[in-house]
Amino acid sequence: MTTDGFVTCLWFDGRAEEAAHHYVSVFENSGVGRVVRHTEAGPGTAGSVLTVEFTANGQKFLALNGGPEFRFNEAVSFQILCSDQQEIDHYWTKLTENGGEGGPCGWLKDRYGVSWQVVYARLLDMIGDPDPEKAARATRAMMAMGKLDAAALEKAYAGE
Repeated sequence: MTTDGFVTCLWFDGRAEEAAHHYVSVFENSGVGRVVRHTEAGPGTAGSVLTVEFTANGQKFLALNGGPEFRFNEAVSFQILCSDQQEIDHYWTKLTENGGEGGPCGWLKDRYGVSWQVVYARLLDMIGDPDPEKAARATRAMMAMGKLDAAALEKAYAGE
């Protein structure tokens, strides 16, 4: 792994390699790199996976099998900006399958407990519009959704 930039470390309880392969399958510009295994020195079982380096959507990650001490929560989430409904549907489906769960306003948790925001990219401009009525309509529409519906957001924003 190179020393430039940041690497996000994700703490798993025995599922680091599985998670890395899953994320690589979801995002383009992704791949699994070096897998480091425990030696007889421990602390884990010799030969079991300690860390997995991977890239997802061009971002560098390290998946660590750290144990059950820590769990993911919504205080940290990854935001995926989507240009259209097809992208929203793709990421929502892939990240909620096999045990993930949808939440409000485009948020979801994947099967590992990692929080994601699958966002219609134009929504950020809509809810930040200087016209308070347009911004309020878009915000109200978003607040009523689980998975975001780009067409419904556009209609609400336009006042239709």
